[in-house]
Amino acid sequence: MEKSDYTFKIVIFGDSQTGKTTLSHRFLTNLFKEDIQMTLGVDFLLKAIKINDKNIKLQIWDFAGEERFRFLFPSYIRGANGAIFMYDITNYGSLAHVDDWYEVIENEIDEDVPILFVGGKTDLIHLKEISTRKAMEVAKSKNADGFIECSSRTGENIQK
Repeated sequence: MEKSDYTFKIVIFGDSQTGKTTLSHRFLTNLFKEDIQMTLGVDFLLKAIKINDKNIKLQIWDFAGEERFRFLFPSYIRGANGAIFMYDITNYGSLAHVDDWYEVIENEIDEDVPILFVGGKTDLIHLKEISTRKAMEVAKSKNADGFIECSSRTGENIQK
């Protein structure tokens, strides 16, 4: 791996089973893995990219969404340069807990750190429980810096 000009720590957070790990792996490998193991604590992934002739290293911190691991979350997100809140478009409960996640985020990272709202599993549109409009309203209410829906299975909007 070439020496990086910049290193950015990106944390991915949200409820369990929202697709955080499959999103991370799809972004890194451009492949979809059906049988990914549940994250225990945190998973750490690296991706090197080049932007404007600069070598960028992305440290992707995929945080477990299970309640039993949440006590670890504050210490892992410190120093983040960006954050992704992920919810599952087929599970209304995954968006309903956004306040719980944001309470920790607001206490542990600088307010100028960009946060992206990501709705996963768009390939399961027939099971959709959360309208795009509703999710965008929630993202706006949380002052998210961006919003997108994607599918790790099909690759839709993964590289954006």
